[in-house]
Amino acid sequence: MNAIIGRKVGMTQIFSEEGEQIPVTVIEAGPCVVVQRKTGEIDGYEAVQLGFIEQKPQRLSKAERTRFEKADVTPRRVLREFRVDAESELKAGDEVKADAFKDINFVDITGITKGRGFQGVVKRWNFAGGRASHGGKSKLRSPGSIGMREWPGRVFKNKKMPGHMGSKQVTTQNIKVVQVREEDNVLLVRGSVPGPNGGVVLVRKALKKG
Repeated sequence: MNAIIGRKVGMTQIFSEEGEQIPVTVIEAGPCVVVQRKTGEIDGYEAVQLGFIEQKPQRLSKAERTRFEKADVTPRRVLREFRVDAESELKAGDEVKADAFKDINFVDITGITKGRGFQGVVKRWNFAGGRASHGGKSKLRSPGSIGMREWPGRVFKNKKMPGHMGSKQVTTQNIKVVQVREEDNVLLVRGSVPGPNGGVVLVRKALKKG
């Protein structure tokens, strides 16, 4: 199993044996429990559903509690599904921990970026804005002209405009795994990890490297 649900803890630094300072992001990788095992005979594909972060049973509906009782696991707050090979021996109740990445050098990390609210074109799209002299101060952060002439007489789709910024799913690829601390279920990675501290991330073995 080369995938796991984790939580971004924050950044720190470690030192190599040669004394090099290495900035790293700490990811709490599991432990995750297998809530459901999907098979090709029953579901049409091979996958496992992992659960992360324990949840109080009273906060779930009866149907949701029944799913966890059937798998004989404690309720979990975050559920995500990952494809596996048909030969995988994982079954409901098994645990997936950080040690699954001890022989992996690069990972892909998926998360939800920080929300920035409603922003203008200067912050959202890095527009230069208008001139700050000769009566142009009222248009300093304006997007400028957006319309067309008589034909086609409309604003084209996907025009860069002010709007909601952030809170999107982003995957950063080929992030280097610096250390795997199995006793703490922690991954130390070097590279950009999307989302705020405390945000849930999905960690997978990199497709291009590994």
